[in-house]
Formats: sequence, C-alpha cells, structure tokens
Amino acid sequence: QVQLVESGGGLVQAGGSLRLSCAASGRTFSTYAMGWFRQAPGQEREFVAHISWNAGTTYYADSVKGRFTISRDNAKDMVYLQMNGLKAEDTAVYYCARRASRGGILRSTDYDSWGQGTQVTVSS
Repeated sequence: QVQLVESGGGLVQAGGSLRLSCAASGRTFSTYAMGWFRQAPGQEREFVAHISWNAGTTYYADSVKGRFTISRDNAKDMVYLQMNGLKAEDTAVYYCARRASRGGILRSTDYDSWGQGTQVTVSS
C-alpha cells in the first residue's frame, strides 16, 4: 500500500505559477507510473498529466499542454506538477495518484491510490 500526500496549492493570480508536490511512502514507488488529476466544484475528476515509472514518458491533457510539466524524483519518492500560465479555469482540487498495474492512464479508475488533494485557486 502507498500513501500519497500533496502540497503546494494556494491562491495565485492569473498568469502566475505554482509547483505542486506529492510525497509517496512505500518501497515500490519507483516501479509505478503516476498521475495528476483535478476536480472543480460540481464537475467530475479529470486527468491532467501522467508520468511513467522512469520519467521516460509523459502525457498531458490538451487543456494544460505547454503550460504544465510533470516530473518525478524516485530517489526522494516525489512527484511534481509545475504549473505556469495559470488560468481561472485551472481552479480545482488537485490530486496525485498511483497508476494501477494494468489499464489506461486517462481515467480515474486506472489509478488505485490517491492523495487527499490540494486546493489551487486562480483569481482572474
């Protein structure tokens, strides 16, 4: 079992930047792909970004491509989401998640462990 704890959220003006961090506990962190999702009030949780176990492959939702960057440090059991050029529509609770051993990468059901989330609010 893995525990995930997100941090780094906050209030930022449109055009600003934030860096989210996700700390993982568990001996097998480096063998799993990881993802970031977000959920705005009244909306379904949506995929944001994915990174393979060795950071060799990344994938982004079209809405954040070119603005967000996912990365990881397996030596520190950490995953990051650098968010630049933030927009009001990026406001949401952001979650990191561990991808299950099999399946896709875009659906929340493709992930088997979740953090508690961190709030990101972008003022326009």
